[in-house]
Amino acid sequence: MKLVTPTKLEWYCFLFYMPLISPIANLILFENRLWHDYKIWLYSVPLAYVLCIASWYSNLLYTNWAEKKFPELYQTKLRISRKVMVLFFVTTPSVLLILLLYHQFHILDYQLKTAHILQGLLTGFCINFVFETLYEVDYTLTKYKESVEEKETIQLLAVQQEFDSLKNQVNPHFLFNCFNTLSSLISIDKQKADQFLNELSKVYRYLLKSNEEGVSTLENEIKFIESYFKLLQTRHGEAVKLNIQIDNQYEQYLLPSLTLQLLIENAVKHNALSKNKPLVIDIFSTDWGTLIVRNNLQLRTVKAPSNKVGLENIKAKYELLKQPGFLVTEDGNNFTVELPLMRNQQQSKTLIQ
Repeated sequence: MKLVTPTKLEWYCFLFYMPLISPIANLILFENRLWHDYKIWLYSVPLAYVLCIASWYSNLLYTNWAEKKFPELYQTKLRISRKVMVLFFVTTPSVLLILLLYHQFHILDYQLKTAHILQGLLTGFCINFVFETLYEVDYTLTKYKESVEEKETIQLLAVQQEFDSLKNQVNPHFLFNCFNTLSSLISIDKQKADQFLNELSKVYRYLLKSNEEGVSTLENEIKFIESYFKLLQTRHGEAVKLNIQIDNQYEQYLLPSLTLQLLIENAVKHNALSKNKPLVIDIFSTDWGTLIVRNNLQLRTVKAPSNKVGLENIKAKYELLKQPGFLVTEDGNNFTVELPLMRNQQQSKTLIQ
């Protein structure tokens, strides 16, 4: 077997118990002579200490073999059954070897007795039972922690992959619509086309940045929405209106990137827009730390095709971020979405970087 490095617990057991085991072994060997013969303490106790170290290390080699042979938690019974055999494959030979060595070389006039064999084996079994129990508990707890950490890592990777997938599901149709609008403006009003192109570049830069980051501050999301809304107004004019009222204390709070864009796009997509009956979108913060996005309901007669990205996308992001409180309500007059705002803490940022 290969050499093994003892664990911390094995070292602690060695350092604490080994100075006690050697005198106990000599008490078995020399009985009452231990208390009045200084030669035993001078020669035999150190010798027994060295021999016990060899036995202890042989025990570690066998224990390590059993753990390598049956390493998994579901193999615990098999591993324990093999470790029990250490009493027969290591402990018994070690005890007999020490006794025979002392007897053969008449160390300090030692004479082997049957009682010494029984006492030695019983002591060895008790000591190894304690050691093996501690080692197995320590090994099982370590494997359990590793298992939990591994599951958490796998889960985190799955969450990261799913979140990345959600970030890439932003509906690109509005970009194509913007390009069509820009094409029309170029031939009609070049100055307005320049303004439109400027806002479009801001929107596109934010889209690229947001595809790299999972969450954004409310302040940045609002700035993006203001540019995005200018594009909508260029296309729809007074048929769409936006009202924003945000308490300054929430500007640095976080929410999933492009959430507001998805909600506004969803509102424009599914509602009829006209100058006489404009679509009105209200975005405002509440005293309890949430953001409300509300629009009046005037559903289109012909439903627009839907790829079900919008609301499901936002809901999935909040679930992945383990943030409860996402709520969608519809009362016949208004469509309302309540968005939880997250404190701008480092752990919130690093989860999806």
